[in-house]
Amino acid sequence: MIVDITAKLGQIDFGATGPTEILQNIRTILTTTKYSVPIDREFGLSATMLDEPTPITQAKLTAEIIAAVNRWEPRAQVTKVTFEVDDTQGILRPKVQVKIKNG
Repeated sequence: MIVDITAKLGQIDFGATGPTEILQNIRTILTTTKYSVPIDREFGLSATMLDEPTPITQAKLTAEIIAAVNRWEPRAQVTKVTFEVDDTQGILRPKVQVKIKNG
């Protein structure tokens, strides 16, 4: 199963299981800033590259997204990362395509 996930906050389903749980976990990874989780300061994505030029930020963020999903949600594999860019508003929102692994 291949699914696209956009880094937007959404409602949490604490009873989620299977693919729904996996996708929700990935969305949480994408929307959490590193050092903001008291129990695990390494969880999430770094914000240190956000003041760099957009192409550099996209490259660094792509690498970080792949590493974070591999680390915290090993039931999924990132197959593609693209970005929604709005330079006038300073928005760079990742859109991540993942393949949910079987078993």
